[in-house]
Amino acid sequence: MNNPYGLRKGPDGDLYICEIGNHRISKINLKSQKLTTVLEGQKEPYDLRFDKRGILYFVDMPAHRVLSLDVTTGKLTVIAGTGTAGFQGDGGPALEAQLKQPHSIAFDGSGRLLICDIGNHRIRMVDPGNGKITTFAGTGEQGNTKDDSSRQDTPLNGPRAIDFDSEGTLYLVLREGNRVYRLNSKTDRFQHVAGTGEKGYDGDGGDARLAKLSGPKAISCAADGSVYIADTESHTIRKISRTGMISTVAGTGTRGDGPLGDARKCGLARPHGVFADASGTIFIADSEAHRIRQIG
Repeated sequence: MNNPYGLRKGPDGDLYICEIGNHRISKINLKSQKLTTVLEGQKEPYDLRFDKRGILYFVDMPAHRVLSLDVTTGKLTVIAGTGTAGFQGDGGPALEAQLKQPHSIAFDGSGRLLICDIGNHRIRMVDPGNGKITTFAGTGEQGNTKDDSSRQDTPLNGPRAIDFDSEGTLYLVLREGNRVYRLNSKTDRFQHVAGTGEKGYDGDGGDARLAKLSGPKAISCAADGSVYIADTESHTIRKISRTGMISTVAGTGTRGDGPLGDARKCGLARPHGVFADASGTIFIADSEAHRIRQIG
């Protein structure tokens, strides 16, 4: 593999992986361990999701676009972005809108597509019903997000990754802000979940809000209510429990490549992807070790 990033199980049970170094999306049959190419010839696919129909959606960050792929027919479709970096198009067709370094995507319970538009410091939203794009969160300013701030009126500093938990609550990673937030669906306000804002690696065993994060770039909400974060620059996978406590589940805190066995003693190299499946298995895109790891 070559620099695996976003990864996720598909409706067929296979593990789908964005490989930015190979400019492709591949998949692993977890029973046979067979690796196959799903789509190639892209610039750098960063993250992927499946909609309710089983259609694969992915972000091609350097292309400033979001695309979809029908894995059955092979049909490739542009969903959002003109291919030119910028910010325009809110209120109009997503195909005519400009994105700037989109990184991660997720679907909400209504099937709307949310996009972390990093370069514009916004989360954009595409309505599948009419194909129009709007700003879901962020003002476009590169400022600090305050606790209990309004979704539409607060700046977002580098919105890098998003995911929804089983109850439909949105979790957001701010890579430049070194923090994690949760969007309260009743008040429509962001609540601080993890990270002091200062870059570092500490705080295990305590309140996640008082811990230091180091350039987190991926997030996955598990079925048991815990949240996993790829804390890329500390070379670890961190876990936030339902009670708000933080711990390290993989990695030593320094760059490495193994050994296998105890996940806490296994060195990682700038992981950019993490996915917790329904059974509680954790999959890790150990990007610069060019491996996919599993904690079972």
